[in-house]
Amino acid sequence: MSAVGAGLALCLLVAPASGATTAADETGGGVSGSGAGGWTSEAAARYWTAGRMAAAVPAGSGSGKSAAAPGARSTAGAARSARHFDGVPSVGVLFSVDKDARAHHCTASVVRSPHRNLILTAGHCKPGSRAAFVPQYRSGATAQPYGVWAVERGFTDPRRTGDGPGSDLDFAFATVAPDGEGRALESVTGGNILLRTPGYTTDVTVIGYPTVRSDPADQAVRCDVRTRRLTGHRQLRMECGGFYGGTSGGPWLSRFDERTKTGYVVGNIGGLNGGGPSGPDSHRTSYSPYYGSEVFRLYARAVAR
Repeated sequence: MSAVGAGLALCLLVAPASGATTAADETGGGVSGSGAGGWTSEAAARYWTAGRMAAAVPAGSGSGKSAAAPGARSTAGAARSARHFDGVPSVGVLFSVDKDARAHHCTASVVRSPHRNLILTAGHCKPGSRAAFVPQYRSGATAQPYGVWAVERGFTDPRRTGDGPGSDLDFAFATVAPDGEGRALESVTGGNILLRTPGYTTDVTVIGYPTVRSDPADQAVRCDVRTRRLTGHRQLRMECGGFYGGTSGGPWLSRFDERTKTGYVVGNIGGLNGGGPSGPDSHRTSYSPYYGSEVFRLYARAVAR
């Protein structure tokens, strides 16, 4: 699939000399290459132990879908709910250090790209230091089934906002470093094909990883659902319970293939208010930006190196 020409400014994750990868908002400019400052996938695997992953908490305020407070969950008006499942190799968790806390920031997915090193998430998912992607995350596992991958560079649209028209641009890409054997991420996990959203009403498979604070199972959730338009926005809306804090950035997959465990990614949890309404029932309604030319312009910048 061809990508539309470049033209957007970037929000970059830059690796400073201290050795920790830190999120920094910049417009254009260069960034350090693979493994800069010592933050390699091997370093990420050493840092992100099973204990640190299990202890990770939801990211701070402004990071998207809210976590349900204990006892605050409501079951009113539930048309359907997501089910827990073992996950798929191309979808996983973004971990990082958010200020002084280890954070389960968001969900991300692998997208097919020329360099085979690209993940997709929500624009509001801004990882902090020591950011890592863990595909098909398994809670408590001493070794993750598809490894731990260091996040190198992030790409967001600087026009994104939490509300208004800018919330229609709540998508982002990031590149990850190769593993210790020199392999690219996509060669290990496979990837989904980025596709323009076919319409506001479309059948999708939505996958995400709620935080353990929101959902004690600490496991992937999945929902097969038909979308509709979010009134007043260029966004999709779905009704399915179980998408608590931590699921922001999770892919909306069209034509999901049960054999290959991949599909065409036509959206991600994000958009207005970080991807859903406020209140104890926010996990039952999720939003996604409508993918048009803007997402392909950003994709073009992410793969051009």
